[in-house]
Amino acid sequence: MFKVVVLVSRGGTNLQAIIDKVENGYIPNTKIEAVISSSRKAYALERAKQHGIQGEAVVRKDFETKEAFDEALLKTLDKYAPDLVVLAGYLVIVPEIVIKRYANKIINIHPSLIPSFCGDGFYGLKVHEAVLARGCKVTGATVHFVDEGTDTGPIIKQKAVEVKPGDTPETLQRRVMEEAEWNILPEAIKELAEKNQ
Repeated sequence: MFKVVVLVSRGGTNLQAIIDKVENGYIPNTKIEAVISSSRKAYALERAKQHGIQGEAVVRKDFETKEAFDEALLKTLDKYAPDLVVLAGYLVIVPEIVIKRYANKIINIHPSLIPSFCGDGFYGLKVHEAVLARGCKVTGATVHFVDEGTDTGPIIKQKAVEVKPGDTPETLQRRVMEEAEWNILPEAIKELAEKNQ
């Protein structure tokens, strides 16, 4: 069984896409061991609960130092011994000790076609605002491995999405999620699960 832990911060729509594809058998022989959130209020934890998945919050402000938080996150991950760690809208910089321990076992979904509109400061609606401000005709999403840089790890999958006249950051965000993110993230997990069985 390929064991996955998903890291989240907010609503968990990408998490839901993964849960659906595991439950319907599209991602074979795979179990979501746990969902770890950077916020106790994240709706993603409720999604996990509804599907019988263990949910935990490891919140930065609960710890005196960054190092204490880093250690706590690593310890929480180690408890589940995941084969793959999936960042699905995780808005915390992954600590270096976690990246080192899980080298080539952490993937992220980013809402643009990397190398465009990525790196420090590009997350959530900010990405889509920048795409529209630049006048792009095409955007999309990227699944990539996580390394010590921000959005700099090797690319696994990308999918392009058309920018339409009259798009707002919100409408574009929704289309990128529906047409790209919710498809290529489960696809990448499926491919990695099949490769490791």
